[in-house]
Amino acid sequence: MPKEKKATFDVEKLTNPYSDTRILYESKKKKEIKKVLVGIDMEGEELLLADKMGVDLVIAHHPEGNAFADLSEVMHLQAEVMEMYGVPINVAESLLKPRISEVSRGIAPINHQRAVDMARLLDINFMCSHTACDNLVANFLKKEFDKKKNDLVYVEDVMKLLKSIPEYQEAEKMGAGPRLFAGSEENRAGKVALTEITGGTEGTAKIYEKLAQAGIGTVIGMHMSELHKKEAEKAHINAVIAGHISSDSIGVNLFLDQLEKKGLQIIPTSGLIRVSRNKKNK
Repeated sequence: MPKEKKATFDVEKLTNPYSDTRILYESKKKKEIKKVLVGIDMEGEELLLADKMGVDLVIAHHPEGNAFADLSEVMHLQAEVMEMYGVPINVAESLLKPRISEVSRGIAPINHQRAVDMARLLDINFMCSHTACDNLVANFLKKEFDKKKNDLVYVEDVMKLLKSIPEYQEAEKMGAGPRLFAGSEENRAGKVALTEITGGTEGTAKIYEKLAQAGIGTVIGMHMSELHKKEAEKAHINAVIAGHISSDSIGVNLFLDQLEKKGLQIIPTSGLIRVSRNKKNK
């Protein structure tokens, strides 16, 4: 690599497959981590709260700093997800490239370092875990759906399965539970695909036609724009939106369960619906 490129190369990429999951700031105190403040969006207000509470580490789900600036890089993962459900990889990659470029341009002018600068001034350990946690919830949901796939005849059955999961139950109480964006609960579900759970952010709206051609009847996602909804309807695909913050909470919870096993004190905030599966398994 030329010297001028070496000077600005992100060496994190040599060992970390997910650009949106990383340590954002490491405290100069170098003390043992015992108490952790965790939330979906951890920015200036939450860092001030962390300082007041005397926590040792702040963990955000949504990326900040360099992790946010490079978010579009993880969107290539979506092509592999599409291939898993029958869309040829060359087609998925071709359709995704313009959308990845669009997201990169959209993120470019944002003030990425605000929260990281605050962590530095307060000297608080700060990290984020985005795609790593989104992968956890995607795998968790896939296992749940694979176990019940023979029972998922109608879209209504898909909704019921989602609403049996604790995080979605809590979200339902707060008016943010699973919702049907396209199709009808009386429709046959067909083959169910978890295509919009991991991969950075919302992908291309052009993918639904290809998913329908691959035999997909119902897609499950965290959130969906109006453009994506209309394209799903055109392709006669049912679109079930499990919920954004609640889905994020499942992935973060699975990560936090591992930290909890190591004796760390977990303090949830900023929308995180904390459900520990360690207690359930005892």
